[in-house]
Amino acid sequence: MKNINRWIIVGGTLMSMFALVTSCNDDFMDRYPTTSVTEEVFFNNITDLKTYTNSFYNTLSSPIADIGTDNLAHHNSGSAIDEMMRGGITPQNASVWGWSTLRNINFFLENYSRVKNASAEEVNHYVGIAKFFRARFYIDKVNMYNDVPWYGNTLGTADTEPLHKKQDSRDLVVDSIMADLEFAAAHIKPDGHKSTVTKWAALAQLSQFALQEGTYRKYHTYLGLAASSKTFLERAVSASEKIINEGGFQISKAGGVDRAYRDLFISQNLQSNPETIMFIDYDKDLSMRRNTHTVLDYEWALSQTLMESYLMKDGSRFTNQPNYKTKNVDEIFVNRDPRFAQTFMKPGFQSVDAKTPHRLKPTLGGYNQIKFYPEVSEMIAWEASYTDAFVFRYAEVLLIYAEAKAELGILNSQADLDKSINEIRARVAMPAMILSEAMGAVDPILQQYYPNVKGNVGLILEVRRERRVELACEGQRYRDIFRWEVGERLADQQQGMYVKALGAMDVTGDGNADIAILESAKDTGPIAGFTPEQLKNITLYYLKDANGNNNSIYLENGSNGHIMFTVARDNKKNFIKNKHYYYPIANSQMVLSGSNLVQTLGWEQ
Repeated sequence: MKNINRWIIVGGTLMSMFALVTSCNDDFMDRYPTTSVTEEVFFNNITDLKTYTNSFYNTLSSPIADIGTDNLAHHNSGSAIDEMMRGGITPQNASVWGWSTLRNINFFLENYSRVKNASAEEVNHYVGIAKFFRARFYIDKVNMYNDVPWYGNTLGTADTEPLHKKQDSRDLVVDSIMADLEFAAAHIKPDGHKSTVTKWAALAQLSQFALQEGTYRKYHTYLGLAASSKTFLERAVSASEKIINEGGFQISKAGGVDRAYRDLFISQNLQSNPETIMFIDYDKDLSMRRNTHTVLDYEWALSQTLMESYLMKDGSRFTNQPNYKTKNVDEIFVNRDPRFAQTFMKPGFQSVDAKTPHRLKPTLGGYNQIKFYPEVSEMIAWEASYTDAFVFRYAEVLLIYAEAKAELGILNSQADLDKSINEIRARVAMPAMILSEAMGAVDPILQQYYPNVKGNVGLILEVRRERRVELACEGQRYRDIFRWEVGERLADQQQGMYVKALGAMDVTGDGNADIAILESAKDTGPIAGFTPEQLKNITLYYLKDANGNNNSIYLENGSNGHIMFTVARDNKKNFIKNKHYYYPIANSQMVLSGSNLVQTLGWEQ
């Protein structure tokens, strides 16, 4: 494991040196420079190919939250999409798109054939890895801009025509992405350390992108690509099914019903986990660390709508419970899907080495996240966590399989559910999803939430529920909202926990008051019955400051109701279809001499 990480570090260092040699003029799209003689002295053997491709792994990321989405009640730092919906991002101030990663990949693809004394199979393995990462680069670009220029080779400053060309169509770029992924899946070896790209990782990426593009085309009809959505969805099914039938992966149940799910996200050894398809191997000894303690009460908390998505332990809907909207932070945990208490902080949760249970901060909403929160004391510090992070896990592949078949209208057997969603549910002993029930009883709340579903509405909605619950906080929600064409959900005013009345409340489950929410410091009536000694142990929060101005939160009904946020009320977000599905190209790129770029869809004026 450490040797693999050392190779990646070496590769990254080598590529940083290449970058110095090959980047001399970045005025237009990080202009592709003329290369030096580096390729003549480097691409000699198969080890060179390994070293070079190891540098690409530095582009992988490990999300620990669904920033900017309806899965968060509030995020102190906000997000780019929040700023966009409030008019804060324009072509005049948009960031410049970057292409240096693509340059490094294309440089490899133009020079790998210099290697001598290596079999085609050995060489194509590394070519497949390069194309895997080129596909990921372009997936991000298509997601952000829709139409983008496709560059399949490095360019020099004299290549003015391709450098200045208009964007290629989404159709052409996506076909090129799929071609890269198909090559990767066909040529990358199936074995190898799970922190490297294997055949199974390539197939997982292929199935993930095929589902994304298939549903995007199905629901974004204004693109005129809906007729081709079926092809992508069918490929999502076949790629995910190959992993299911041949990959040998399993849903991990280690730790039992009440631990197995949470343990996935605090593991220091995902290599040995049967659910792991690909992961990022963080390492204490090599100082390869990240932040994961920040999920708990640092900048965000989870939302009411996410909380309501989790079913009851018997498989019934939480939203069918009497008075479900007015249950307090303790009551919402009673008889729920076990994944709920392994994602949301339950009253009584105690951090490692803490002397007392954790007190929530109502200023973030109150629904704290514990998924990813470490259980090793030295990890609860800045850039100190060395828990591993999934890139692809088997549960997502099962969800892809189920959703793609549902969107195609061919998820028509109980066997399909049993080998996909019900495998996931079995980890936490949740009742199986029954096809006839999912197809017959449409959840009216979900139907209102996703009003544009096409096909078997009830089944698709239940598959989406399962995806939202299983993949919560893993960075998938933003793209899901976009591909389903329900961006308006990102403009909703999110809510936190329910507060039954102003005054003191127990949020740690020990029967004693821990916090109090008051109108202001002067309005102490609700806590008048507490002694000075008792008040020392109660953290006070005020809806208004000493001057009568609003603080960051308010209650939905004034003196009771769900916690809501003044910034969301006073500076409302407005999602503009179809504009806000994309990011504008910076004007500084548009006005360069000779540029034939056109502004992103929706941002033309």
